[in-house]
Amino acid sequence: MKTKQYWLMKSEPDEYSIDDLKRDTRVPWFGVRNYLARNYMRDQMKIGDLVLFYHSSCKVPGVAGIGKVASAPYPDRTQFEKKGKYYDAKATREHPRWILVDVRYVEAFSRTIPLSALREIKALKSMVILRPGNRLSITPVTKEEFETVKGLAT
Repeated sequence: MKTKQYWLMKSEPDEYSIDDLKRDTRVPWFGVRNYLARNYMRDQMKIGDLVLFYHSSCKVPGVAGIGKVASAPYPDRTQFEKKGKYYDAKATREHPRWILVDVRYVEAFSRTIPLSALREIKALKSMVILRPGNRLSITPVTKEEFETVKGLAT
């Protein structure tokens, strides 16, 4: 059996927040248009992997809660919607370019763990999101990093 993996997935809270996930319980993680982030979902994410749900592009960016990968990878339908924001003219149903997984709600933290606080924790110094220039919407997280961030929320 493969060891569980851990991830950080970013979402702008004005577009989709941890509270939205709590309300919906499960959502397809659509609209990812970076090949490396897509490859993480397509090739590495497995059902049951845990996710740090990160609010980005907001007043206080940071980790707002926890989700769980809830499906195997499958084609992102938004790539085929001709008038949609995420349309890709090169994608076909026979050869989709963009893949997603579903994410299920696990818990919302009582307060967001700000990016500034994450930067102060020595155990997180190698965390991908803290690297200069990192803009990926999905990044791998070690078990230790996951547990450290979760511990900050209690």
